[in-house]
Amino acid sequence: MAKGPSYRVPYRRRREYKTNYKRRRSLATSRMPRLVVRTSGRHILVQLVRSEIEGDHIVTQTSSGELVKKFDWRGGTKNTQSAYLLGLIAGHKAAHGGVKTAILDIGLSSPTKGSRMFAVARGALDAGLEVPCDSDVMPVPERIEGAQVAAYAKRLQETPPEYERRFSGYLKRKLRPEEVVEHFRETKARITEEFSG
Repeated sequence: MAKGPSYRVPYRRRREYKTNYKRRRSLATSRMPRLVVRTSGRHILVQLVRSEIEGDHIVTQTSSGELVKKFDWRGGTKNTQSAYLLGLIAGHKAAHGGVKTAILDIGLSSPTKGSRMFAVARGALDAGLEVPCDSDVMPVPERIEGAQVAAYAKRLQETPPEYERRFSGYLKRKLRPEEVVEHFRETKARITEEFSG
């Protein structure tokens, strides 16, 4: 750590690698709501946040838990599919809350092409929320639907022990991994139907 009479100690959240204050300031002063995406070891949290002088106000919020309990999602809770579906829910909730545009806030996550962060943005866009984001960085529709998981599962069916080991989470939740594309489409239809009325 640096020393000396002119050394300034960074803010605690900066020292803990939790907040980039320079980026946060530019987002907070844009006068547009932020579509905040945060991931943990097991879940994804999506919030629509307005920045005010006195602090942040959460307009809407959704997480993987809601996706599982309310919409009967049996796939993974932190993968690209669930990220897209959470973006879809957040976009519909934003429309019901009167919000039409938002800026994507990924925090300290790396802006990697095709990542879960951009899958959330794709879902919000499909729900009608305007999120300025380049379409080149968003995951392709086949990846969002989980076609690569289904194809890999079909290849592994020839070796049952390896199949059961790799897809134990899916099988525990009573979802055959080769049927994940159909399950994704059913869940997406349930979400759209929920918010269409």
